[in-house]
Amino acid sequence: MRTKILRTLLIAVAGFAVAVQIASGQGRVNVSPELATRRNSIEKELQSIAIVERKLMIPMRDGKRMAADVYRPKDTSKKYPAIFVRTPYNFNFWDVRNGLPRDMSNELEAVKREYAFVQMNERGHYFSEGNYDILGPPLTDGDDALSWMAKQSWSNGKVGTIGCSSTAEWQLAVAAQGNPAFAAMIPQGFGAGVGRIGGYYEQGNWYRGGAVQMLFIAWLYGEQNQVRPTFPPNTSQEDLIRVSKSFDLSQQLPAVDWSKALRHLPVMDIMKAVDGPRGIFADDMPLDTGGAMIRRAPNDQAWYKGGLWHDNMKINVPGFWFMSWYDVSVGPNLAAYNHVRKTARPEIANQQYAVIAPTLHCAYKRSLENTTVGERTIGDARLNYDELTYAWFDYFLKGENNGILEKMPKVRYYTMGINRWQSSDTWPPIGTQPMSFFLASSGKANTLDGDGVLGNAAPATDSPDKFDYDPMSPVPSYGGNVCCTGNAVTGGAFDQRKMEARPDILVYSTEPLKQGIEVSGPIEVTLYVSSDAKDTDFTVKLIDVYPDGRAYNLDETIQRMRYRNGYDKPEVRMEAGKVYKVTLQPMTTSNYFEAGHRIRLEVSSSNFPRFDRNLNTGGRNYDESKGVVAHNAVHHSKQYPSEVRIAVVKK
Repeated sequence: MRTKILRTLLIAVAGFAVAVQIASGQGRVNVSPELATRRNSIEKELQSIAIVERKLMIPMRDGKRMAADVYRPKDTSKKYPAIFVRTPYNFNFWDVRNGLPRDMSNELEAVKREYAFVQMNERGHYFSEGNYDILGPPLTDGDDALSWMAKQSWSNGKVGTIGCSSTAEWQLAVAAQGNPAFAAMIPQGFGAGVGRIGGYYEQGNWYRGGAVQMLFIAWLYGEQNQVRPTFPPNTSQEDLIRVSKSFDLSQQLPAVDWSKALRHLPVMDIMKAVDGPRGIFADDMPLDTGGAMIRRAPNDQAWYKGGLWHDNMKINVPGFWFMSWYDVSVGPNLAAYNHVRKTARPEIANQQYAVIAPTLHCAYKRSLENTTVGERTIGDARLNYDELTYAWFDYFLKGENNGILEKMPKVRYYTMGINRWQSSDTWPPIGTQPMSFFLASSGKANTLDGDGVLGNAAPATDSPDKFDYDPMSPVPSYGGNVCCTGNAVTGGAFDQRKMEARPDILVYSTEPLKQGIEVSGPIEVTLYVSSDAKDTDFTVKLIDVYPDGRAYNLDETIQRMRYRNGYDKPEVRMEAGKVYKVTLQPMTTSNYFEAGHRIRLEVSSSNFPRFDRNLNTGGRNYDESKGVVAHNAVHHSKQYPSEVRIAVVKK
């Protein structure tokens, strides 16, 4: 997640990219003369056409001030809508280490299109005052920022938001506050802002199926910063701008090998073990959201006190939602989109649109004519994101009758396998029907060379597949639907055959398909399982198997058995030998399985460090250092009909 030298990561935000400086070490990046010339040229042009106000300190209702930069057209005879980018990341206008301007092309483009472009740092980051609490204060801070913009002399009273990942996740809960200035939103890769939605209790990507998604540990290393340098409250704007060329207040953190660091036990001490900053992850800070995240259960009331959006919060803001198949949270993201379409006022419900790309987290604009995600080539996944987003804002913020809503499908999604964009009025697409495959074997489904199959009917008698799950030797995460874990996990589609050589992975495959089928929608897996452990996990991967044997992962999920009956009523102790029915949190994808391909399901009990290891003790897990081996089994018969239900599009 951190490199030894300064890196600039451009987070894709459709027509706008937020420059995110990720620093952890000393030294300079060699900037080419061509790049320096380009940056200086953009800054010069921006200064010629824009009124530039940097390091404005905007007061919030509690008196704390958030730092903002504003770029707006010089023609003061007109009123302008605002495009608002609110972020925890560094957007300082000056590249301190290299002594030249940052790339301001997005600000320049917005001003050319007659928008005010407003960037603001979240509380507790860089020049913004206060202490950082992940998604804790945005319900008030975001709302106050919208009101401030609407009251400015240059404003036409309308604000639109855009951003990806942490620059998007706050938008949903703030949209639910009903601020009259909030005219349109474009959240992208926004899963970390979704708390509870239907059967999903991910609480902002913190959990899946009750297991901790470890990506947040690596991410928080660079973001939680309760002790940090600040400037005196009476520092003038002029002085703040001046010192911005010397101090951008970015943390200088040592590089961490997260592939090793995330193995540390107990989990609650991982941040301490890498000498990371104190904060919301494991420390009992005096924060409004309820203290340490690692100590919370999936339905802890603390998740409902902060800035997460939950399904009891109505959104009545037109939304253009961007998701991607290999992101960490496409399932709950789609559930959130569908929920808003069902619960918003009718006219607003009809103004919800979605794009689902075949990319990694926030990688929309990195698609190529021949896009590769991991090892799998998926064709030309490009889309004209800039024109789509500006047309959206022109319609809702300027009132231009440009026909954008009539031209756009409600859902535009990319189907891998046939490698093309498709459209539908709904998600899942109209015409989708469930199809079930049942797990079967003679008790030897272990490894790729086992006898596990997916068939049209459950076998008559039970021949359970058994395997040992040792938390000290978990199944390594290989590819997948993930972000933000540094070098610990590389996201995307990878050939799983080398993983399927492990005896603790059960492999179930269909016969080669006689006809191709499009699977677009939820994939639900119900397993009948047993264990001699007090608590354990079961993991699943959905795989597309090519005729030559390549086996590409599509989506993955997990279920911690203590939450098998619901996240509000955990039952820690399993009875040895008793068979339990468990339905895992749904997966989702859009993939065309060509004739000759196979559909495959992998079942195991770990996928690490994508998810934390269950130590199988029945204890709290996060504060334990030793585990026990679980002897687990998957049952399949008419009595125990373990199955996978896929969503097949009938055309």
